[in-house]
Amino acid sequence: MKTSDRLDHYRIEECVADTMTAYVFKAVDLRTGRSVALKVPKGEAKADVVFYDRFHREAAIGRELDHPGLPKVMPADGQTSVYFAMEWVEGESLGQLLQRHGKLPCDRATQIALAICQVLAYVHERGVVHRDLKPENVVLCADGSVKLIDFGIAAKAGARRLTFGKLSHVMGTADYISPEQVKGRRGDARSDLFALGVMLYEMLTGEMPFRGSNPLVVMNDRLLNDPVSPRKVNPDLPPELQLVLERLLQRDPKLRYATALELASDLRNPEQGSAPRNSTSKPRESLLHRLMLYSGLALLPATVYLMLLYVAQHE
Repeated sequence: MKTSDRLDHYRIEECVADTMTAYVFKAVDLRTGRSVALKVPKGEAKADVVFYDRFHREAAIGRELDHPGLPKVMPADGQTSVYFAMEWVEGESLGQLLQRHGKLPCDRATQIALAICQVLAYVHERGVVHRDLKPENVVLCADGSVKLIDFGIAAKAGARRLTFGKLSHVMGTADYISPEQVKGRRGDARSDLFALGVMLYEMLTGEMPFRGSNPLVVMNDRLLNDPVSPRKVNPDLPPELQLVLERLLQRDPKLRYATALELASDLRNPEQGSAPRNSTSKPRESLLHRLMLYSGLALLPATVYLMLLYVAQHE
């Protein structure tokens, strides 16, 4: 589609996102004159029955949710093709902000994390898990508010599991997904909190907690190692916030915060927080030890990939 094309009562203005499975267009609702975002699946994606179901699930979840931290999804009245319309959100992504600044002041990072917690508390209470939290899916609006976008691989409690044939749509984004998602599990509210922990670490230090030369190595890193202590990267970081990060980034979901509200409480009053209980984590190994370890596990990334691909194709 191009500028000035019509889709029912919407006039297309520009394409603002081009993903593997869908386009997102900025458009004008000719009935109201307001700007909207239209998410339109690509032709090859529409031919995939599972993706088709997932696309409709995303739209249905969006219409059920009503929170200031989420874009409203419009009713599907009178549609003549497959797409859904949602509120146009004006602002920049957290990813763009981090690209410019590298890291943020502690109070700004905490403020953003608290706003995300409020939205997560709302969606988690309604049985919805985002599963693809990342800075590009957090929009910072001009009025200071924060909105979460893109529930494309969100899951709802009690719904049957839908597994799309493309690996990234099963798992989320390599830098932010939780260890249990790397292992092929569906993930729950604590998986979203892990992703928020990765983003908070990035906001406070300007670095990623898990690293590697490609996405499989990055995923591997979180299965084998703990992040570098954030206070080693940013010595100005208060010890209390380090404890919050350590708890968020535990490999075992049971050792993380149980809810977004619990996390929000510690972010507001970090001095009242506590270290992870019964943690089985260990410090990162020496460089020599790590080189030996990775050389012995050279085939593990391929094994992980094949395992996840098998799960994607057989569920």
